[in-house]
Amino acid sequence: MTDGVRYRAMRPGEAAAVSALVLSSFDEFIGPELTDEGNAEFRRFAAPDAIASRTAEDHFVRVATVDGALAGMIEIRQNNHVALLFVDKAHQQSGIAKGLLHAALADARAANPDLERVTVNSSRYGVPAYEKLGFRQTGPERAVNGIAFIPMAMRLDADL
Repeated sequence: MTDGVRYRAMRPGEAAAVSALVLSSFDEFIGPELTDEGNAEFRRFAAPDAIASRTAEDHFVRVATVDGALAGMIEIRQNNHVALLFVDKAHQQSGIAKGLLHAALADARAANPDLERVTVNSSRYGVPAYEKLGFRQTGPERAVNGIAFIPMAMRLDADL
């Protein structure tokens, strides 16, 4: 685990910085394997105004900071689906994704104590990371609007 990591809710006005972190990682690790249509669709989804709009509805965003600087983010839809999970390249494989997931699931369970399962539509790049977090593939790879993804789910233990 990286020293100095803090997990908290995204603050008003941070959507642009969160979007920039998401797009930086996306451009390096995921975008090159998608079609032009997929890249455009993802950019619309990850735009600051889109993130802010979703958090006003049925999504919430938690961020990780390291020594005050944004290092990662997770967006949860309807308390049961990981819509986005990105960690800055400099902080990958340091436990931040796991910390973000645990922080977000604690919030999701507070809102829905009976929550038993969480899903994600993972990029090919993200599958190994999600498997380490406890997710398992639930179906074949699909593509929607040019975005290829692998559906995955994780059953929640009582102690998570």
